[in-house]
Amino acid sequence: MAVLSIQSHVVFGYAGNTAAVFPLQRLGREVWAINTVEFSNHTGYGSWRGRVLGADLATELVTGIEERGVLGRCEAVLSGYLGDAAVGRAIIDAIQRVRRESPNALYCCDPVMGDVGRGFYVKPDIPDIFKNELIPLADIVCPNQFELEALTGLDTAAPENAVRAINVLHEKGPGIVLVTSYKDNTMADGAQISMLASDKTGLYRITTPELPLGTGVAGTGDLTASVFLSRYLETKDLKKTLELCAASVYGILETSFQKQESACANTRVNALPQGGDSPLELFLIQAQEELSSPSRFFEAEKLNP
Repeated sequence: MAVLSIQSHVVFGYAGNTAAVFPLQRLGREVWAINTVEFSNHTGYGSWRGRVLGADLATELVTGIEERGVLGRCEAVLSGYLGDAAVGRAIIDAIQRVRRESPNALYCCDPVMGDVGRGFYVKPDIPDIFKNELIPLADIVCPNQFELEALTGLDTAAPENAVRAINVLHEKGPGIVLVTSYKDNTMADGAQISMLASDKTGLYRITTPELPLGTGVAGTGDLTASVFLSRYLETKDLKKTLELCAASVYGILETSFQKQESACANTRVNALPQGGDSPLELFLIQAQEELSSPSRFFEAEKLNP
């Protein structure tokens, strides 16, 4: 069985398919990757080269694999950064084609639009295509806190509003909502960060230490969505999936931070630049054991009956 992953791609560093394909493969999934953009590096560097590849190419590639007669082997479609709204409609077409041949295939939508501190970094028409066209088709949706608020119009600093926002997304269609990063105004320890996961029958929260990662690490959301999808396909258990996902993501981020600090100490430069051209990158290859056998365990807490 395979996952069709339709996302951006970078040559250097990790974002989009570069951050999602290897984790899926390391967890035993065959991956069919279609790139929506081809950039030299992720946009957090402030400058990059490359281009949006366009909807026509994505559709042509799906047609090509459809002609091979293999879409029935697709167990899930995963989408992330779109590039433009036309690519979103190509993803809709791909989902429809996959579901004709593989009716039980899941669609996992990572609604990449922006983040706390950065705001929106997509074209103005992208939020509407997520709200009105892609999320209603999704079985799983994986926003960060900024995206959860953008999709629902709710300020989620209060936990009860976060629950309300999650329910708004459920009402749009997805059976599972994963909030990939969440902080609220009741957390006594500011050095912690959470994930929330709901499947309409249960809401779980899992909390880990928050590493000093400056403005964050590009590709973390793409990594999280891919690991969560793979583990859910494996277990069909929301709590267990959330625990395995959080453990792997934390382990990879911790390893990435430690290796960056070590490298920077050896070269006598600041470990975590706040600007310029050297953001912290994921160390996916070096931390790959954290995908299959995480070194830490965090228990998810059920928040409602």
